[in-house]
Amino acid sequence: MSSITLIGTRLAEPGQEFVYQGEASACEGCPYRDQCLNLSEGVRYRVSDVREGAQTLDCGVHDTGVTAVEVEPVGMKANVPAANAYAGSKASLAGPCPHTECPSHEYCEPVGAEFDEDYQITDVVGDPPHDYCMLDRDLTLVEFAAKDE
Repeated sequence: MSSITLIGTRLAEPGQEFVYQGEASACEGCPYRDQCLNLSEGVRYRVSDVREGAQTLDCGVHDTGVTAVEVEPVGMKANVPAANAYAGSKASLAGPCPHTECPSHEYCEPVGAEFDEDYQITDVVGDPPHDYCMLDRDLTLVEFAAKDE
């Protein structure tokens, strides 16, 4: 289900994804806070549409201002232990990884996911992008369902 919100003009493009982090200190006293602060913290969203004719409003957080967009919660791809990788099951991330140069790092530590939380698997994608895991983990790339708002 989509929601209408205000986001920074640099993010306001269809297909752009972001994780809503909640209120910033600069939001205090802003006249647009009810339109901006209407999403769920920690949820990953995708911009589905930029409102036609929407004006750019001044913002204390976004240097180029904010504009109205439609967003919808989306899932994310992640690497999970292969033993738990079944469509329809729940799994959690294997844990932090210090190897930021690894082609799988973005899936081992996906933005918007927590290590101590279980996520519903909607699809098993298959082998992760790396040739071998430097932490000797047996991982499978999956698609997590969108978080409930």
